[in-house]
Amino acid sequence: MNKILVANRGEIALRIMRSAKEMGIRTLAVYSEADRNMPFVRYADEAVCIGPALSAQSYLRGDHIIEVAKKYGADAIHPGYGFLSENADFSKAVTDAGLTFIGPSHYSINMMGSKIAAKQAAQQFDVPMVPGTDKPILDLEEAREIAERVGFPILIKASAGGGGKGMRTVNAMDELEEQMRMAKSEALSAFGNDDVFIEKFVASPKHIEIQVLGDQHGNYVYLFERECSIQRRHQKLIEEAPSSCLTPGIREAMGRCAVDVARACKYYGAGTIEFLVDDDLNFYFLEMNTRLQVEHCVTEYITGVDLVKEQIRVARGEKLSFSQDDLKINGHSIELRVCAEDPMENFVPDTGSLDVYIRPQGPGVRVDDGYEQGLEIPIFYDPMIAKLVVWGQTRDEAIARLCRAVDEYKIKGIKTTLQFGKWAVQQPAFREGKFDTKFIEKYFKPEYLTVSNSDYNAIASAFATQIWENGRNELKQPVNAGISNWKLNRKN
Repeated sequence: MNKILVANRGEIALRIMRSAKEMGIRTLAVYSEADRNMPFVRYADEAVCIGPALSAQSYLRGDHIIEVAKKYGADAIHPGYGFLSENADFSKAVTDAGLTFIGPSHYSINMMGSKIAAKQAAQQFDVPMVPGTDKPILDLEEAREIAERVGFPILIKASAGGGGKGMRTVNAMDELEEQMRMAKSEALSAFGNDDVFIEKFVASPKHIEIQVLGDQHGNYVYLFERECSIQRRHQKLIEEAPSSCLTPGIREAMGRCAVDVARACKYYGAGTIEFLVDDDLNFYFLEMNTRLQVEHCVTEYITGVDLVKEQIRVARGEKLSFSQDDLKINGHSIELRVCAEDPMENFVPDTGSLDVYIRPQGPGVRVDDGYEQGLEIPIFYDPMIAKLVVWGQTRDEAIARLCRAVDEYKIKGIKTTLQFGKWAVQQPAFREGKFDTKFIEKYFKPEYLTVSNSDYNAIASAFATQIWENGRNELKQPVNAGISNWKLNRKN
C-alpha cells in the first residue's frame, strides 16, 4: 500500500494522514470548493477538488472519488467516519475497482447497517437484547399486539436509522398510530427505507460502547469500553474511557459479547458495538458502527494502540500483532467535542469566522482539529470543529486537566461547547459517575453557564477591590509628610 486517498475532510482527514505518514504511505486528499483552504488539503501529498460545497455534489460522490483514486495512483481508500464510511455499495465499488477499502467488507456493513439484521445476527450468540421485535413491523395491528406484550413505554425505531432519526417514544396505546406513521415517514425521508421495529423503552440508560478489532484471519480483540452518555439530540458531546461504573466482570462480559457480534458478521477492521446499560448494570445490544468512531481517541490514550494504523494493517491483510491478554487499561481519558454550537440556545449550530483560535497545550492534552485561525466555519457540514482529548493517571486528574485545557483554549468569532464541557465534568453527577443519557435534560439549564461566569466576575471584582483597598492604605501620607528625613535628622 503506497498511497491512500482519504475520502473525508477536516480533523479526521488530518488524523488519518498523520498515521499514514508515519507508516511511510503517501496521501491524496479530496476536497470540496468550500474546503479549498483547509489544513488537511495542504497537509496531503496531493489534493484534488471534487466538486461544490454540498456533500451530495462532492464528498458523497463515490463514483467520482474512485475515479480520482485510480487517476492519481492511489491503491486504497480510507473513508474516515460519516459520509461514505458505512455505505456498503461504496465499499463494494472500491474493491470491484481493484482498490483496497480500509474498513470492513460490504457484507458486514450491509448486515450491521440494518438494525433488524444486526439483532438477528447477535441473537445467534445469545447477546442480551432489549425486549422487542427482530423483524420489521408489517402493520398497525401487529404493532398493537407487540406493544401490549412488551409493555409501555416503547420505542419505534427505523431499521436503517441512526442519530435519532426515525425514532419515536410511545407512552400509551392511543399514541401508537400517529407515532408509527411519523417514524415511518421520517425513516423513509432520511434513509429511503421506512422499515421500523419496536423495542421496550429503557428509561434513562447509560450509553456504553465497546471498541473491537478484527483481522481477515479470524482473530478478534476488544479494547475496552467508552462511556458516551452525555448527549444532545442523540448526538454525543462528552466521552470517556474507561467507564466509571463498570466492574471488571461486566467489562469482560460486554467485551466477549462485542466480539461475538463482530464474529457474527465476519467483521474485520475497527468497529464499535453499542450497548444500553441500566441502573443494575444489565446491558443490552443496541447496534454496531462499522467504522472508526469520532471518540476513538480516548481508547488510543488508555491502550496505547493507534487504531488508524491497525485499520491500515488489517486492510493490507496482516494479522493482529497483539492478543487480548496484551491489552491493559492505563489511566483515564476524556474527550470533549468542540462544536460550533450555542449551549445557551439549545445547542443550535453557529457559523462565523475563527477570529481567534489558540489551542491548549501541556502534558496529557491532545487536540484533533481541522481548522486554524482566520478560517470560516461553513454551514454545509457537521458543526464539530475539534476534539479536545485529555489523559490522566486517574479520572480526577483527567477532569482537572480538561478544565485547565478548556481555560487555555481560546476561540473567538463563534459560540462553542467548550464552557458547557467544563461545567458538565464538574457536576456532582458526573464526578460520581451517576449520570445517564438524560444528563443534559436533568441537570443543565443555559443560565447555569451565565451564573458561573457571573461568579467568576464577582470573585475577580472582589479580589481587585481588596487589592485596591490594601494599596490605598499603604499609600496614606505619613505624619511628617512633606518634611524630608535629612531635615528631621539635621537637628540631631
